[in-house]
Amino acid sequence: MDEHIRAKLGLLPAKPGVYIMKDQDGRVLYVGKAKVLKNRVRSYFTGSHDRKTQALVSRIRDFEYIVTDTVVEALLLECNLIKQHTPPYNIMLRDDKAYPYIKLTNEPHPRLEIVRRVQNDRAKYFGPYPNATAAAETKRLLERLYPLRKCRTLKKKVCLYYHIGQCLAPCEFHVPQETYERITKEITQFLSGGHRAVQEELRAQMEREAEALRFERAKELRDLIQHIDQVMETQKVTVLDQVDRDVFGYAADRGLLCVQVFYVRAGKLIERSVSVMPHYGDPLDDFMSYVEQFYFEQHDVPKEILLPQGASSDALAGWLHAKCLHPQRGPKRQLVDLACENARLALEERLRLMERDQEKTLGAIAELGDILAIPMPRRIEAFDNSNLQGSDPVSAMVVFIDGRPAKSEYRKYKIRTVKGPDDYASMREVIRRRYTRVLKEKLPLPDLIVIDGGRGQIAAALDVLENELDLDIPVCGLVKDERHRTSRLMFRDDPEPVPVDRHSQAFHLLERIQEEVHRYAVTFHRQVRRRTGLASVLDTIPGVGPERRKKLLSRFGSLQAIREAPPEAFRELGIGEKLAERIREHLSEQS
Repeated sequence: MDEHIRAKLGLLPAKPGVYIMKDQDGRVLYVGKAKVLKNRVRSYFTGSHDRKTQALVSRIRDFEYIVTDTVVEALLLECNLIKQHTPPYNIMLRDDKAYPYIKLTNEPHPRLEIVRRVQNDRAKYFGPYPNATAAAETKRLLERLYPLRKCRTLKKKVCLYYHIGQCLAPCEFHVPQETYERITKEITQFLSGGHRAVQEELRAQMEREAEALRFERAKELRDLIQHIDQVMETQKVTVLDQVDRDVFGYAADRGLLCVQVFYVRAGKLIERSVSVMPHYGDPLDDFMSYVEQFYFEQHDVPKEILLPQGASSDALAGWLHAKCLHPQRGPKRQLVDLACENARLALEERLRLMERDQEKTLGAIAELGDILAIPMPRRIEAFDNSNLQGSDPVSAMVVFIDGRPAKSEYRKYKIRTVKGPDDYASMREVIRRRYTRVLKEKLPLPDLIVIDGGRGQIAAALDVLENELDLDIPVCGLVKDERHRTSRLMFRDDPEPVPVDRHSQAFHLLERIQEEVHRYAVTFHRQVRRRTGLASVLDTIPGVGPERRKKLLSRFGSLQAIREAPPEAFRELGIGEKLAERIREHLSEQS
């Protein structure tokens, strides 16, 4: 254990609070809360841990802590810090959006809209819904049933919705407040499980229309009745007490955590959401961290939250002022068991899909190894050069590990020693620079190098690897056809292409590698060309040296933006009015 950490452990207080684990660069790795900071933080550095916790502890070089008065305060602070720092070892929600609600606005002429935040604005909120699609479908149904206005601002005359009976047209006609009160009451009843009564009323109306031989209108009502079934009858479980509650279940396996949430409203299970994410700590602790973040910044909390046995929810209950129950028997226990079972099945499905995908990618690299008669190339590094008639030459490298792109290991190179369009010399330079550094820093060597090019580029790469660096790494080249598609596979100094089935997994893998490295190189070249193009124009302006040019490029990014910039924008960069006017005049002449 590091002496610095050992000394800080001895100073930890026996109080509740939040601890922040950091790596050698000061980046936040993990944020946690504790009833007793002294015991919780020390537990990381004593005793045995599973592989995932060991991976976290091995990266910790420092920690901080913040003492709070209560565990509830620690919970809220933890949620804030996780949101602020997004630590890699914390459980994170899929995004920072709240779940959608349907809002009935508090306006003289109310309307329905979908929102992500519940505000204290005297409007009525219904939800939450697990996704925008579910909320939008329910909103569309309500708009067909209740003739509220659709427009954000009142029009000057009635619109189509009035003519089809879906708007009361407050833009032209007076609508009594009692009408809106009645509609609000009916919408509330409908979303609270009263849609059956609405269906019965629509069915009676449909029969009256049919008896009057108005069959088109009767058909519209029949379709509306069926649509209510589709939107509202997704529940599988009914609890007779009419209480709003959220039911949580979870499952964990092979480093993945799956959380299932059932939304029970007015005693009926109306929707569910499922999230699968990697986790690094104890499954139960990480599950509770997810639940706490789930309600962070949410104002609409149900009366009850049902959780599996063993989940520590005292802090959550104290914060939300809701009942957090761990039912042991009866219908509530059945709901929790059902949520856990659904979580287990969803996680099992995800793992099976991952295994199948992994088998496919591993099969592709195994097949590629067989084709080239080399061991399975689990690490592949690919190179491509890019220039425009020899100007601004660059090169790029991408890395594929086990058939998947490892984007954190991609590298870009500005060619330094080559003048003019010499692709072979550019390849020599970038191969020399890359693998000299690999040897110096003892980085992993690739099992295969892929060059976007033919025999000339392969020969250039092999010459540097074998004669200068004394490395024996297989090198292959990908040659494109006249349509710029992967056409032939060249290997080492073989004069003839390697036969490979164009429909094989290995060929598709090579195509993906070539497309990715070409994309990466071209994107980098465009960035360099844009900047050097701007720089060359700015260099011709008297009074603009390298430092000012750099500031202008960093601040504005384009010649047009510099031309159109106001004088105060130049003053922020330390450029006076005369020079600013000279710059704008010069650029206007160039345009």
